[in-house]
Amino acid sequence: MRKKILIIEDDLNVRENIITLLSEEGYNVSSAKDGESGIKIVKEDCPDLIICDIMMNGITGYEVLELLTKESLIKTVPFIFLTAKAEVENIRHGLQLGADDYILKPFNAEELLKSIDTRFKKVEAYKSGNNIIDTNSSNASARYSIDDKIFIHSEGAPNLIKIKDIVFITAENQYSSLRMFDKKDHLVRKSISFWEDTLPEKNFIRIHRGTMINLEYLVKIEKWYNASLLTYLKDVKEPFVVSKRFSVKLRKNFF
Repeated sequence: MRKKILIIEDDLNVRENIITLLSEEGYNVSSAKDGESGIKIVKEDCPDLIICDIMMNGITGYEVLELLTKESLIKTVPFIFLTAKAEVENIRHGLQLGADDYILKPFNAEELLKSIDTRFKKVEAYKSGNNIIDTNSSNASARYSIDDKIFIHSEGAPNLIKIKDIVFITAENQYSSLRMFDKKDHLVRKSISFWEDTLPEKNFIRIHRGTMINLEYLVKIEKWYNASLLTYLKDVKEPFVVSKRFSVKLRKNFF
């Protein structure tokens, strides 16, 4: 059976473009031009996923999500916000309300389709009895996927980051420092062990007691003394030493 997706968007051009895209991908798509109409559709025939604009005439997307959540109409239905407002505070508010993702306009088709696919995979994992990661929870114990976005507090400021944009992580006492693709660093109150337990195993590997790297950015490995290795990451000046203890797994994958 085809998955049902509801689009709540007051911009006609944006709404029609999304309808065309998702219909061509095989989804059963319905749409609403405002929040009130969207809520009515959910009550009559609850979709499998909702994509909702935030700033609309009448009630806002935030109010749509709050009303549907209060009435328990979308308890397990993924909800994706679509908006041109990129301010961090708006992102934080949407995630705190329970949104599963945040797509910023303008967006490309691949980004939207990946978000939808990730949401559906998590629903299927939930139905099969697997853990679902709450990206807003400090007690998350299941693993993220490489396409997930996570909400973190870095030095007191809220940030929404993509897992795939993390290049490497280093331990900083009780904190860890995340170096991102854009060369920004985020200092967060999470241990290196937390990241080892939650980041996708096929993408991230621990190479030292206080260091993890994203294998997607790995460009070269050199043998070093005493059975250790040196790893070079894309656009990172200094190589990382892979200690003897952690080099076994890397050797199995690359030697």
